[in-house]
Amino acid sequence: MRYRLVIFDWDGTLMDSAARIVACMQAAARDAGWGHLEDGAVRDIIGLGLPEAIDRLCPGIDAERFELLRSRYAHHFVEGNSTPMSFFAGVEAGVAALRGQRARRLAVATGKSRRGLDRIFRENGSGSWFHASRTADETRSKPHPQMLEELLVELDVPVEEAVMVGDTEYDLEMARALGMDRVAVTWGVHAPERLAMSRPVYTAGAVTELFDWLDR
Repeated sequence: MRYRLVIFDWDGTLMDSAARIVACMQAAARDAGWGHLEDGAVRDIIGLGLPEAIDRLCPGIDAERFELLRSRYAHHFVEGNSTPMSFFAGVEAGVAALRGQRARRLAVATGKSRRGLDRIFRENGSGSWFHASRTADETRSKPHPQMLEELLVELDVPVEEAVMVGDTEYDLEMARALGMDRVAVTWGVHAPERLAMSRPVYTAGAVTELFDWLDR
């Protein structure tokens, strides 16, 4: 077994949620009176914690408008937007196969809030797939490596026996900062050329490729 611990990003890696995130962030910006946010700009910040994403999308935003935008994003994501979200085809079977290996540990490191991740866990029953998880609001946002450091300690796995899987440079640079192996997936939000700059040990172009590689 190459890695005892596989850590997954969520949005854009396991779940096809970029369209929902973009639509909700654009609606929240309009509600807050900020104006239009381009699709590409919003896609670029997927993976960051929400405060860090807003700071990057809306430089110079005042505190009152910041809080309004943040609350409206949460509203739209939970209640006000019906853009469908689902796991990428093959993810559920792939995670189940890894979970069936008793020595393997699985975790999630995401820019979502704890409340948001737990809600999705409840909605689709996926919480039981993972031995641990970290969110951006209970530790530091990517690309800072704190959430990975905490997962390694919690699951008692040395860094050389763990791998981070993600679709953004934030995922890969977080792992790179620790000297952790990292795998890039190209079906998410950042281009393969951008991901390559973080020197992943493997780049998967399809979900089946990813899980075949992890299962070797």
